[in-house]
Amino acid sequence: MVEALNRFFSSTKVVIASMPAFLGLLPSVGGARFSAPIVETACQDMTISRESKAAINFWFRHVCEFASPIIPGMILGCAIAHIGVADLVVHLFWMSIVAFAAGWLVMIRPLKFEEKREKAETPPEQRRADMINVTLAIAPVLVSVFLMMAFNLSAAIAMGAVVVALIPVLAMMKRGVGIKDVFIGAFDWRLILNIGCILYFIQLLDSTGILHQIITAFEGTSLPVPVIIAATSFVIGILTGMSQGHVAIVMPIVAGLMPGSLELAGVAMVFGVAGQMITPTHVCLTITIDYFKSDFFKTLKPVLLAEAIVLATFSLWTWLTWV
Repeated sequence: MVEALNRFFSSTKVVIASMPAFLGLLPSVGGARFSAPIVETACQDMTISRESKAAINFWFRHVCEFASPIIPGMILGCAIAHIGVADLVVHLFWMSIVAFAAGWLVMIRPLKFEEKREKAETPPEQRRADMINVTLAIAPVLVSVFLMMAFNLSAAIAMGAVVVALIPVLAMMKRGVGIKDVFIGAFDWRLILNIGCILYFIQLLDSTGILHQIITAFEGTSLPVPVIIAATSFVIGILTGMSQGHVAIVMPIVAGLMPGSLELAGVAMVFGVAGQMITPTHVCLTITIDYFKSDFFKTLKPVLLAEAIVLATFSLWTWLTWV
């Protein structure tokens, strides 16, 4: 995949930004471990610091957190807040563009290096093969997203349909797939356990009346509701380092304060993601720093700057458009 993209694009900058972003569409705990080797390979023979590579891998791996309807945090958050996944994705899609632009401005644009590799002319046969490989890699994700957005299908039905459709396609192309290995690899017991515990936690809050008390306390404060939700999501995001964490705690409050509010759910998601992007409790950050052997604070510095741009942009837009 990375070799094909290197042949398609003459710029290494495009490759090291786009590949982690694409892989970010695929939900996986600690998924930065998949994109890190790709960034390392693309930067081979380049004079790019370890901290820059680590920051790029970590940041761009998560720019699609606002636009992918197959990310567990997005699905779970919408289910708790009683809003459609497609509706929230449409509402927040532009934030992924802002996040990509902020990352490019802060991390990619300042890079100074010479392209030492000679870009040889690619034979037509190789270009066709590259196009097929890239299409097979991207199409399943894009089709799944399209089915969910266009026909309001659940993630399970959309992705299940894509998997079934891929079987004859791969068979015709004589590309064998180990079905057993796929199912074993897809069974993430930690994710299933987390979701089960989250649902139990929400039910506990509701049954004991704690959730009602929290909502009543928030309604009695003089602070605007979006400010309270933003601060709470941000802090919980820092503490948990995962989208399911801040979603489990904040989205029930959102559902209680403003049922069906895309605006308030958007505030919770954006600030929760911001919190998880600047904390060492985020598994992807730990994995990335360990892989590139980079300094933690030097890696985090550009991430903090990019996140500040994202939050400032979103906060201004929310303030101007809040109804």
